[in-house]
Amino acid sequence: MRIKIVCRYLGLVLTILGLFMLLPLFWSLFRGESCSAAFAVSVGITVGLGLLLWRLIRVGEGRLRRREAIMVVAGSWILVSFFGTLPYVFAGTFQSFLDAWFESVSGFTTTGATVLTSIESQSQGILLWRSLSQWIGGMGIITLFVALFPILGIGAAHLVESEMPGPQTERLTPRIRDTAKAVWMLYLGFSALEFLLLLIARMPVFDALTVTFSTMPTGGFAPVDLSIGAYNSLFVEIVIIVFMAIAGVNFGLFYFLAWKRQARQLINNPEFRLYIILLVVGSLFIALNLALSMNMSFGSAFRQSAFQTVSIMTTTGFSTVDFDIWPVFAKSALLILMIIGASAGSTGGALKVARVLVLFKYAYRRIVLAFNPRAVIPLKIGGHVLSEGIITGIMGMAIVYFVIIILGFLAMSAVGLDQVTALSSVLASVGNVGPGLNLVGPTANYMFIHPVGKIVLTMCMLVGRLEIFTVLMLFVPPFWKWR
Repeated sequence: MRIKIVCRYLGLVLTILGLFMLLPLFWSLFRGESCSAAFAVSVGITVGLGLLLWRLIRVGEGRLRRREAIMVVAGSWILVSFFGTLPYVFAGTFQSFLDAWFESVSGFTTTGATVLTSIESQSQGILLWRSLSQWIGGMGIITLFVALFPILGIGAAHLVESEMPGPQTERLTPRIRDTAKAVWMLYLGFSALEFLLLLIARMPVFDALTVTFSTMPTGGFAPVDLSIGAYNSLFVEIVIIVFMAIAGVNFGLFYFLAWKRQARQLINNPEFRLYIILLVVGSLFIALNLALSMNMSFGSAFRQSAFQTVSIMTTTGFSTVDFDIWPVFAKSALLILMIIGASAGSTGGALKVARVLVLFKYAYRRIVLAFNPRAVIPLKIGGHVLSEGIITGIMGMAIVYFVIIILGFLAMSAVGLDQVTALSSVLASVGNVGPGLNLVGPTANYMFIHPVGKIVLTMCMLVGRLEIFTVLMLFVPPFWKWR
């Protein structure tokens, strides 16, 4: 492995991160906030070190090999989450570096779990950085990196493949760089449209900006303590529901809709259809449960259930009510949706609808083969036969996913959490959801958790965002063989 070329491109990633810090810096300067000095120092350190790595390490041109690309992606996310703590540390937002790191990782992985006990008491510069970190992480800083720089005839496909969520990376254009540019243009367009609609809904400019930065990446950081419930606006909730649902769809389908005018690609996609069915059915069943168990009108129940169902399944994590006081059935349904997650190729996390669809089809095939072992049953998704390699990869991913949940659950139980809190905190972290149940519910936070527990959950966030194998490969000895 050529460590020099890895370090060189890590320097470029750090430079991009530092430039993003200029937005909260200018905002805090405009408002005269004391945290502007913290951002100025953070920009100087991050950009300075990034340019130093880029300029001092000279390497020959050439493509990144797969292992080097994996190292760039994993190293980028580790470095970005580390340097993302600098504004928090220099502004004195948290009492410990661990808390700052937890908040930074939660932001970039779009998890939305927080250790802040009072959000509204923070400066707007810090709150803007929290939400902006989610917006950066939503589509992926490496994907942006590939989209911006033409020098990446260096194995860009390996980079995007290692970062993008889903069973496989769909190449929308002949060149992977053009694909990265296309999805980022869609991401920017949807973000701008949501921001304008929230302004029309009379949301304050700062709130509209930060909520947009947290909606499209399915992040969930809100600038107020009561999340979206603080606005008590049906229009605001509808806008956010629509864009959370959009963010949970494979962006490749929007590419075919916007550039190719191929609406059939969206309508006929089996993952998209199952995704919409789960959202609608989940909202209806939870609404019925709320109406019958909590003596509320169906309209009010559906308003609450629709928002929370979309928020949880897309792994955004916004809330309009304290769903921790809901009936057991409603909370159980949310936990199941928390495991399933959004579509492959979206900004959402968790297992993904595509994988769940393949797992069910695989289970059906095994049932048929049990009584007819000579049958040849190809596994098809949308008319396309999946190779055994893809099926095996999905099976392996699902197994490791649930193993991590089990190990995380045992670890969180060991630090003293009750079963519901321990399980939901791990599900919310690995799935990049944010709020869980009981002590980590939508009106609570993660500050009280033991430091060891915070480290466990932080690692769960990173593993979940990078689709597990990109991180776990770093712990396999053959990965580090020098050749």
